[in-house]
Amino acid sequence: MNVRVARAAWAWGRGVSCRRGASSFLLPPPGAVDVEELLRDATAAEEGPREASVRRLPGQCSVLLFPGQGSQVVGMGRGLLRYPRVRELYAAAHRVLGYDLLELSLHGPQEALDRTVHCQPAVFVASLAAVEKLHHLQPAVIENCVAAAGFSVGEFAALVFAGAMEFCEGLYAVKIRAEAMQEASEAVPSGMLSVVGQPQSKFTFACLEAQEHCRTLGIENPVCEVSSYLFPDCRVISGHLEALQFLQKNSSKYHFRRTKMLPVSGGFHTSLMEPALEPLAQVLKAIDVRKPLVSVHSNVNGSRYMHPEHIRKLLVRQVVSPVKWEQTMHAVYERKKGTEFPKTFEVGPGKQLGTILKSCNLQAWRSYSHVEVQEADEDLH
Repeated sequence: MNVRVARAAWAWGRGVSCRRGASSFLLPPPGAVDVEELLRDATAAEEGPREASVRRLPGQCSVLLFPGQGSQVVGMGRGLLRYPRVRELYAAAHRVLGYDLLELSLHGPQEALDRTVHCQPAVFVASLAAVEKLHHLQPAVIENCVAAAGFSVGEFAALVFAGAMEFCEGLYAVKIRAEAMQEASEAVPSGMLSVVGQPQSKFTFACLEAQEHCRTLGIENPVCEVSSYLFPDCRVISGHLEALQFLQKNSSKYHFRRTKMLPVSGGFHTSLMEPALEPLAQVLKAIDVRKPLVSVHSNVNGSRYMHPEHIRKLLVRQVVSPVKWEQTMHAVYERKKGTEFPKTFEVGPGKQLGTILKSCNLQAWRSYSHVEVQEADEDLH
């Protein structure tokens, strides 16, 4: 991929002006800054003819990882505001969302930021703003990017980065997704439980017994399912709160070493989210989706997206399917023995994906860096 295409692909290069497309979100007010115009400088110098790109060695390439819901924290974005175009990005988000996302991200309160309807857009925008910081500090990382993956809502940010959808349309889809998932989560008391297990842990059996426990409490059609595969012997289990409480109380029976409730409001990536499917499917039909310019891996199966309809289909299915992150990491970093690993950058709040990568692939993790979004600058290596 040449420099012009790479820079055009990252985050917003294929359209951030919040103009009206097939979707129906609001236009920016008259005279509002056109973010796309602000971004053209990044690619203008490369518009002329270029020689064919030299094939890069694996160690010169990069992979970007985009975090998901649960990584949000008050103050995220503070470490990004000095970089070009970040404030314009948040201004564009204000127009799409109808509220001041930057104010909420910087000052909270945490309870409001943790609500699904707010934290999904907040993580999405902070992650793409972190890409702008990375582009400013190390443009070669963006130019040499060969793959991207995002955890749950982070997959939307990865696709925007890869040029598969425009920033504002991607954010609008996230807005509709978050609202629908918030509504679904309020219909049934549910949540997500992180479980660190052992090779002998009985995840499936534990979920079945937790469902049976719920039936004894009079709960019809109880849900308790593995909703994320994080790294070997570590899963997230989602479902009715009563089921998760049962698992915590009986964790030793199933050889669980540690359990922790996650700061989310519902049993995501399970059948409890079925009411959210139709609103998301409708908005994805309405927006312009393109083939990614770098490889983006799907949460549903770990495979690369191949064409726009593939993206639309799997982004909807992802809402009720387990996030196969461990499998995705294996797909992204699979290589012949002795081949160097690419540099990996986690762009967005928290370092959870780096921690998971360390457990999935220690060699790949040795080339990992995090792009700080909360405080002032840090050097990236």
